[in-house]
Amino acid sequence: MLTTEGYIVLGVLILMIAALFEEIMRPGLILFSATTVLLALGIISDKDALGGFANEGMITVGILFIVSEGVRQSGILNRLAQSYLPRKRGKMIFLLPRIMLPVSFISAFLNNTPVVIIFAPIIKNWTEKLNLSSQKFLIPLSYATILGGMCTLIGTSTNLVVHGLMIDNGYHGFNMFELGKIGLFVTAAGTLYISLVGNWLLPGKKILFNSKCRTDYKDYSYDIIIPEFSNLIGLEVKNGRMKELNGLLIRSINRDGNIIETKKGAFTLFENDKLHVDGKSDRLNYILSNENIQLNGLELINNLPKNELKQYEAVLSPRFPGVGKTLTEYNFYEHYQAVILAIHRNGERITTNLGNLKLKEGDNLILLTTEKFIQSWGDSKIFYLTSYIRDYKTTGTFWKKWFAFIILLIMITGATVGQFLDSKKGISFDMFYFSAIAAMLMVWMKIVPHQKYTKAVSWDLLITIAFSFALSKALQNSGTADAIAHATINIGKGLGPVGVLAAIFLITNIFTEMITNNAAAAIVFPIALSAANQLGVDPKPFFVAIAIAASASFSTPIGFQTNLLVQSIGNYRFRDYLRIGLPLNIIILIISVLLIPLFWHF
Repeated sequence: MLTTEGYIVLGVLILMIAALFEEIMRPGLILFSATTVLLALGIISDKDALGGFANEGMITVGILFIVSEGVRQSGILNRLAQSYLPRKRGKMIFLLPRIMLPVSFISAFLNNTPVVIIFAPIIKNWTEKLNLSSQKFLIPLSYATILGGMCTLIGTSTNLVVHGLMIDNGYHGFNMFELGKIGLFVTAAGTLYISLVGNWLLPGKKILFNSKCRTDYKDYSYDIIIPEFSNLIGLEVKNGRMKELNGLLIRSINRDGNIIETKKGAFTLFENDKLHVDGKSDRLNYILSNENIQLNGLELINNLPKNELKQYEAVLSPRFPGVGKTLTEYNFYEHYQAVILAIHRNGERITTNLGNLKLKEGDNLILLTTEKFIQSWGDSKIFYLTSYIRDYKTTGTFWKKWFAFIILLIMITGATVGQFLDSKKGISFDMFYFSAIAAMLMVWMKIVPHQKYTKAVSWDLLITIAFSFALSKALQNSGTADAIAHATINIGKGLGPVGVLAAIFLITNIFTEMITNNAAAAIVFPIALSAANQLGVDPKPFFVAIAIAASASFSTPIGFQTNLLVQSIGNYRFRDYLRIGLPLNIIILIISVLLIPLFWHF
């Protein structure tokens, strides 16, 4: 039975989950608030509240941000992406593995977010060159980083959180490649599944098996106006096309607020008509040089030469100072000298009434500006991603690429073989030890600028992890974990420990799709530990299930940061993730329940 303290903890937990789901504040602040309430009520001590900040797993996550930033700054990932992407069109079942498997391998050793930030614009550029729909590849890119992250201790912060919780509770943590026993099977199954069904379940036009077929994909949209002096006035649009607007597909005409669909039929153009058109990225220069049409919003930057204007994409991060404000309140142009042509959000392209739209984290802004924008804001952490739509920059010198690679290799090798080395003077040759050395070398070798090293760290994520340890302690102290574990055992008692394992996996997976993956792992960990104690079995299979389930966020864009990133860039809707991601969640659940007991005995 739950005590009064147990009911309080359960109430705080429910309110915290609701706040995370509704995105009322950043996750770190929400978990800090929950911890403060529990501290004020005496359910946890100040030592419990602050213990997470001294946890080895949490500190290792912070250090690995610097290592990942060094690899990103070196430009080695850009070079890898350019070298392995296929040069020709082919069957979808072969194209997807050629992208997913190398990305999974890379993300097994690096933070997932910078991998997606670097690869997404490169893949988008690649798909345009081959006349493919980028929507067929960006969700698989995100999924590949998630799958690869399951294979190693450092592949995702979630693994390090579970590792840290294990150590805090007196157990040995995971070895470098221990999770690969299950992670490799999950990655193989996930890649095979996406390759087989991606062409049908992912949005975007299907890629035909005939590699010689060249369908003209138009992934970019523009809003243009017919000015009073235009020679197009009085001419007809037939079935969405007109020879005077070469390479542009006219989707609709906005005439005095009335939207006219132009897919079928003939329609005469009038003065001041606003056309919504699709085209390839090279059509921007065509539009800017065509005197018969005017790009919507161009009037704001008449002082800039047209030949210097370029179209950029910028995805807003939580650090963007205008989040929660309307464009009118924040005055985006005054801050960045860039005009917003459109905003992509939740699969919707917004071009009207932009001044009254409140900006949100993850919004993908389509900008018209000059190269000075990238020079000023390309490495700023207020944007997740900034890229010139028709190009991508290659950074880093030859020696930086090789030094970054060598440092990363030393870190991985050291953490792998360190467990077999004799420790002297209390030094453990573990992941923390070698990641600290790697981060130091990245800075001292000037691969990461020492003036900007703090910008590489996601402080909100670290705060979330640290206070999730406090929440885990509250669940244990109050007896809430014991009560929930008892209920979980009753649910799965017919199947014994395997049934409980499945229940723990399912609970963790549901939580991670709704809230942050690290918070989900911290909430379920004490429940799993208590369940193992009540059953009298080894808890490690349960800990492995938590690590896999907390990372397996495929059904929603909000469960994992990389999903949110590609949602903006690929203009996906929520249902796109559900359609292709939910079966993948089920596949991974089945594989985990079958294989985990074989590798880690109860």
